[in-house]
Amino acid sequence: MAYQTINPYTDEIIKTYDNHDDAYVEEAIEKGHQLYKNWRDDPIESRAGLLYKLADIFEARADELAKVLTVDMGKRFVEAQGEVALCVAIARYYADHAADFLKPEPIQSEMGEAQVISRPTGVLLMVEPWNFPYYQIMRVFAPNYMAGNPMLLKHASNTPSSAVAFEKVVKEAGAPDGSLTNLFVDYDQVNHIIADDRVQGVALTGSERAGQLIAAEAGKNMKQSSLELGGSDPFIILDDADLSEIKKIIAGARLYNAGQVCTSSKRFIVTEKNYDKLVTMLKEAFSEVKLGDPMSEKTTLAPLSTKRAKENLTKQVRAAVEAGATLAFGSLEQNQPAAMFEPVILTNITKDNPAYYQEFFGPVGQIYKVKNEDEAVALANDSHYGLSGVLFAGDPEHGAEVAARIETGGVFVNSFGGTLPELPFGGVKNSGYGRELSHYGIDTFVNKQLIVTKKQPIDLNHATGGFV
Repeated sequence: MAYQTINPYTDEIIKTYDNHDDAYVEEAIEKGHQLYKNWRDDPIESRAGLLYKLADIFEARADELAKVLTVDMGKRFVEAQGEVALCVAIARYYADHAADFLKPEPIQSEMGEAQVISRPTGVLLMVEPWNFPYYQIMRVFAPNYMAGNPMLLKHASNTPSSAVAFEKVVKEAGAPDGSLTNLFVDYDQVNHIIADDRVQGVALTGSERAGQLIAAEAGKNMKQSSLELGGSDPFIILDDADLSEIKKIIAGARLYNAGQVCTSSKRFIVTEKNYDKLVTMLKEAFSEVKLGDPMSEKTTLAPLSTKRAKENLTKQVRAAVEAGATLAFGSLEQNQPAAMFEPVILTNITKDNPAYYQEFFGPVGQIYKVKNEDEAVALANDSHYGLSGVLFAGDPEHGAEVAARIETGGVFVNSFGGTLPELPFGGVKNSGYGRELSHYGIDTFVNKQLIVTKKQPIDLNHATGGFV
């Protein structure tokens, strides 16, 4: 596995990184384990200052850090700036709220004074993807740093410079050695890390296949795991939807980050009344994009992350058309240089078409026509994935009722889907399990330990509790 930064816009190899050997990995695990033992009895508040400092550095060096993302994976510079700002918000959010999230919870019980306390569990491994190189790290690092769990990072092989930059900022902020250690390792080494007794859990965001492998390894070794594995999110438009509001966001809903977002609106599901209007609207939105240099303010659609990603997406589109889908917009001949990919719209996708159940990770929109909202919900739920979704309805309360019928981790009604520190993130079905962000995210790798203190003599004649 070669860790290389290859600029997706120029196809230039910027830097190659050597893999870390087993001795380095062992040293990283041991440092983390010793730090865990030092941390486990410290007050949670004692770590908040580091996250505030980390946020300050990200904020002060936003443009410098954003450019690393743009060169690493091709993200538009303005979007990279937004990702840095989101990392600042997450760091400050957990610095502000972690102690409250993890405070003891009293429980009324006749067995005594009972409480649940939150304890760290130990060293964690995070396996993260390339599409949001800093954000994916921060949403695991910030809560677990506060909880007292040191972390090892295995980032995507095509975004190594982002991993190095994040680790450097953590060190610059003054984090103890072992708080976060970036590792350039192969998957055999990953398996050995998961199996190590000092490592207590693994968080992965990535492909379905990667999730299967990591979950199997974690299960085999009795380790806690959380998985976020992508999605094929529906964008449902009911009869009474306000199309003028949809027009404002429809391009971004599919094309933000070049469409390389797990929660992108990938399937537009429209009732008959609005179908033709929606097709026209999406065509117009896609025709207005400007492909180009992601550092340029004029560019509205950046390249895909790699040439390989472009090749794979082109094959998916071609296979969909060969299986009967209509190419309503775009071309099968993706002749743009390097990793540039022109937007595509597919319609008339039947259930026997491979595209029906696939995730298209790039600027490809699918449009489906349904008779009514019941068919819309049924189609939305006829998916292997269940990460997120968007629904537009004239009556927002009714929209929320329909949203509750959709099998996903979250639905945004009459709103652009997105992420903020206080909103839990995660899915169901093949989109994975577990939650990140919000107060749910900090609980994933925390030991909720029960403490029961009996202050009166035990009376076995009247005790209702039993021995188990």
